[in-house]
Amino acid sequence: MTELNDLIQAAHKIVFLTGAGVSTASGIPDYRSKNGLYSAGKQPEYLLSHTCLVREPDVFYQYVTNNLYYPDAQPNVIHQKMAALVNQGKATIITQNIDGLHVKAGAQESKVVEFHGNLYHVYCQKCHQNVPYQEYLKDLHHQGCGGELRCDVVLYEEGIDQNNVEQSIQALQNADLIVIVGTSFVVYPFAGLIQYRNPKAKIVAVNREPISLPAGSLMIQGDAVQAFEQVDI
Repeated sequence: MTELNDLIQAAHKIVFLTGAGVSTASGIPDYRSKNGLYSAGKQPEYLLSHTCLVREPDVFYQYVTNNLYYPDAQPNVIHQKMAALVNQGKATIITQNIDGLHVKAGAQESKVVEFHGNLYHVYCQKCHQNVPYQEYLKDLHHQGCGGELRCDVVLYEEGIDQNNVEQSIQALQNADLIVIVGTSFVVYPFAGLIQYRNPKAKIVAVNREPISLPAGSLMIQGDAVQAFEQVDI
């Protein structure tokens, strides 16, 4: 575990690539574990799709509001240490997570790429006005114009915001250390970002399960909370 701290201390420009495993210690379930949202008998690929949003907006709304929102969740030590490194000008975070906890931990917002969007950014599909997420949790319909609200996250069948892609690629090309944390690293295009890295950059992953990494990478299999507790800030 101390290897992670040594690498972070030696690095000049770090990119953190983070997934759902970063937020489990904050009480937010992950997706692909035995009891996650993608476990047997559930159909998140449809329920979180653009097709479901359009064809069955009530079904989509019920699934999202009942399963994805954890407004009382607080950042844990992983978010906090990453935020400190960002605010020192040493790191950029690229996250699959839609829970907003990296920014809630205090990380400079311009240095956090929320690759798949943010649940707490909500807008009306009819008038395009931004709406507080608390209103969305109470009612699917916009009180202003009667249009249907949606959270600003990337659904199945939708494309990634091009600005997020470009910012991610630029950060990876400038990094001398890439730290992959809490992700199965199988969801594309997120997992494909690694191919745009600076070829001289060191790669380390911290995850409960081993993941597929480029040759020469370091795999730290274990609890990311314990690993980041040992990172000096």
